[in-house]
Amino acid sequence: MKILLIEDDYLIGDGIVTGFKKFGFIIDWFEDGFDGKDALMMANYDAVILDLTLPNIDGLDILKFWRENKIKTPVIILTARDAINQRVEGLNKGADDYLCKPFSLAELHARVSALIRRNYKEVSQFIEVGDIKLYIAEQKVLKDDIEVELTIKEIKILELFMLNKGVVLSREIISEKLYDFDKEINSNTLDVFIHSIRKKVGNEYIKTVYGTGYKLEEPK
Repeated sequence: MKILLIEDDYLIGDGIVTGFKKFGFIIDWFEDGFDGKDALMMANYDAVILDLTLPNIDGLDILKFWRENKIKTPVIILTARDAINQRVEGLNKGADDYLCKPFSLAELHARVSALIRRNYKEVSQFIEVGDIKLYIAEQKVLKDDIEVELTIKEIKILELFMLNKGVVLSREIISEKLYDFDKEINSNTLDVFIHSIRKKVGNEYIKTVYGTGYKLEEPK
């Protein structure tokens, strides 16, 4: 899963990035509001964590801009503005959730994960690349409409690739996807997972980018 974080406080931003990477997320962090606003217009994200008190532009103005431009990506506001009328305003402006500072990283993770799950159920029940379908809720993979038997770890890696089609993923990022299962993933173990996935879904999907990592491409 890929998250956009817009937060100008370095300590808070760094803590969120570190924590979410351990939870298996890819996360892009922008301290400047305008840069973060533009990022969502140019790339796909599964969810956004948005601070409101930003230099140069207010977070609510960013949110308003996205919604006026038909950007439906789930957004959770993360802010020190804790008055009831401020929370109501944020939700009415298009936020999907609202969490006040100070906050628990575990709660933020749970709320973001819930937003993503809900969004997938509303938008699509599966991810599709070529002749591969991965059903999010069921954690089931079909190739040519025939179920493929993958382990839980293999499905999580494949899901990461499919959600980031065409993006080069480093070995570190892929390994972090398995953090909850194995605290230390060595290079050989990752190679075994990739080899197994290729064998089951086809060698034509996952490409090796030498010296960097891997990427998933739709066969031509």
